[in-house]
Amino acid sequence: MTGESVALLQKSKASLNAARMLIENGYFDFAASRAYYAMFYAAEALLADIGQSYSKHAAVIAAFGREFAKPGKLDPQLHRWLIDAQDLRNTGDYAVGPGISAEEAQTICEWAEKFIQAAETYLAEKESRDI
Repeated sequence: MTGESVALLQKSKASLNAARMLIENGYFDFAASRAYYAMFYAAEALLADIGQSYSKHAAVIAAFGREFAKPGKLDPQLHRWLIDAQDLRNTGDYAVGPGISAEEAQTICEWAEKFIQAAETYLAEKESRDI
């Protein structure tokens, strides 16, 4: 696993922890954003491990789908969650009026936790195969 991948996974976990704290304090819109970023950083970690880096969110999401979901290296549901979380993040960050509900924020955090676990497991197994 690359040093960049390790750092991105750490950032991913920190972002998920922040999302949980925001939920506890009733900041559901901001929690959705942090949970999305937790997934986004984990996707970047996976891509960094194969030498890929992108500057746009859409490019990271597309590359994750192409490199990991489509070939079945990881559950394609993760890709769907990443896309849906970005949509919810956009609602939380930019919508005026009703935003993200407590239930939606909690759901995105659950997706993020599973996404991070899948990324860590994949990278650890890949590293043990490469040794």
